[in-house]
Amino acid sequence: MTSATEIGKEHRPYGLWPSPITPALLADDRRLEGGLWDSDGRAVVWLEGRSGRGVLRVQCSPDEAPRELAPQWDVRAEVAYGGGDFTVHRGYAYFVVRKTGRLYRQPIAGGQPAPVTPPFGQAAAPTVSPDGHWLVYVHHDDEGADRLAIVDTAGTFWPQILASGRDFYMQPAWSPDGTRLAWVAWDHPYMPWEESVLYLAAVEYPPGGLPRLEPAQAVAGGRQVAVQQPEFSPDGRWLYFLSDETGWSRLARLDLVSGSIAWLTPEGVECGLPAWVQGLRSFAVADGGRQLVVAAGNQGRQTLYRVDLHKGTCSPMEGLESYGEVTHVVASPAESRVLFVGSGPAIRPRLVEVDLCSGRQRVVARGSAESVPEAALARCEPVSWPSSDGDQVYGLFYAPVSERYTSSGKPPLVVLVHGGPTSQARCAWSPQAQFLATRGYAVLLVNYRGSTGYGRQYMLKLRGQWGVYDVEDAVSGVAYLASAGKIDPHRAAIMGASAGGFTVLQALIEYPETFAAGVCLYGVADPIHLATTTHKFEARYLDFLLGPLPEAAEVYRQRSPMLRAQRIRRPLAVFQGGADRIVPREQSDAIVEALRRNHTPHLYHVYEGEGHGWRNPQTIEHFYQTVEQFLRQHVALA
Repeated sequence: MTSATEIGKEHRPYGLWPSPITPALLADDRRLEGGLWDSDGRAVVWLEGRSGRGVLRVQCSPDEAPRELAPQWDVRAEVAYGGGDFTVHRGYAYFVVRKTGRLYRQPIAGGQPAPVTPPFGQAAAPTVSPDGHWLVYVHHDDEGADRLAIVDTAGTFWPQILASGRDFYMQPAWSPDGTRLAWVAWDHPYMPWEESVLYLAAVEYPPGGLPRLEPAQAVAGGRQVAVQQPEFSPDGRWLYFLSDETGWSRLARLDLVSGSIAWLTPEGVECGLPAWVQGLRSFAVADGGRQLVVAAGNQGRQTLYRVDLHKGTCSPMEGLESYGEVTHVVASPAESRVLFVGSGPAIRPRLVEVDLCSGRQRVVARGSAESVPEAALARCEPVSWPSSDGDQVYGLFYAPVSERYTSSGKPPLVVLVHGGPTSQARCAWSPQAQFLATRGYAVLLVNYRGSTGYGRQYMLKLRGQWGVYDVEDAVSGVAYLASAGKIDPHRAAIMGASAGGFTVLQALIEYPETFAAGVCLYGVADPIHLATTTHKFEARYLDFLLGPLPEAAEVYRQRSPMLRAQRIRRPLAVFQGGADRIVPREQSDAIVEALRRNHTPHLYHVYEGEGHGWRNPQTIEHFYQTVEQFLRQHVALA
């Protein structure tokens, strides 16, 4: 029986529906990398990613038009995976210029940028002292050492090392009176979401020189506990941070007098994100320290929670239900307002201001024209199913959607596998999911065992099981949707990038009958090569995922797609960045050579100048055009 919503629609096969989400539309999107208020609480500065460049924009007041700051510079920090690109203080923006690694200072009101640091190494996460005289930042030198460094904000001194001795540093934070500094550090073989330590040290001010630190004290984290994002209360009495000590990443408050710790958010919701980048901001101290606002997630959906310190309550904020992902949360230093980057299944990323008293919202910036109506976009449904050994697995399901077209029977499925692999697919704007669902594909985003967002123990399940649990959970997700009558299991494809591309290759090798085709973007094909040549940040990551070398060498060989690529028989599309330093082109070349030898149907595109992900609009448009043609041939019409 035809439903009322399908009457009057034109019948076309699933996967062949014309869609308002065109490749050109997606190529025109801009990334919103977060915003900050200046000290007066009026000017807002934010970072946009456009055509592969980082562009700072400023709006000096709500009734003024935004404009660009330093348009000649590409603003992007490049310590590990980046982040911590800029800060704002007392009328100045401080930012990192890509490739140079240098910090610059520019007046927000106008003027030319001036260098603050010399061209040596890479800088990230700049933070200015309360008096505006000193700038602390994370520094990675040309020999691979990381530390905290300090320089005066005018750039007249040569920078000095402030803290060193640990393998990694992030998130330095000044106390309001400038007498203390907090930061997070960790060492190999751990990643920051496995084990990290929160440090606190007093600041000394020798006459005529740069400030230095007294011996630091570890105040939280360590011993299989991960911490992040320290922030002081306005009176300096409390230090707030995120910790997963209880099994969930929760907002904590350290009493700097008594040393006691109180938990401000409940179990069962996840506040922190895995610290792949510098500059994460999941919460903010607002309203003069009387309340906090924190982004917290459950079942793949994030929202803003308000923590009322006087009442001792923690509850979701009203009026934000349409957002499923909330990041880059900051509070106004002058009024009861917060700023965040939010998106939802049908909402492209926006920079949003919310008044905490009235609830009034203002969109400061948009990542796109938002020209496609919400009714034409797919909804995101959290789903779960049992794994092969009884564990619960989580995911997000998008059913096909169109205002003009319908089909009979069951739709084909595309399984999207997130990268990381320590990461999560959330109910955010997903260009790939909407591109596919509006063409008549069902889409499943798998948060396989080992994903974040479901507590520490779920994240740890991938220890030693990469290439096993992620693959099994993608396969069992297909079976779950088929048994529920939601998809045609004979027309299922799998698609993923980086670590997700590794899962794609493993799935086509281990389960050749489950997927009709695969799409692999710069996928890891040789884990041994990755473990021995990758950048410092991930140099020991595979100790956790597969095991330490050389003891686990046999595991690496057994799970190497490159060594078993001859078993791939299903059509495979491979996409690679020619300048990728994380997963170099040679890994994709080896997979494609095996496909050629075995006469496996495939296509291969190398985008010169692209790295670990697409930034050039021409690349993005070509990628989506090619994927659409590939899936139409090998899945929709198979």
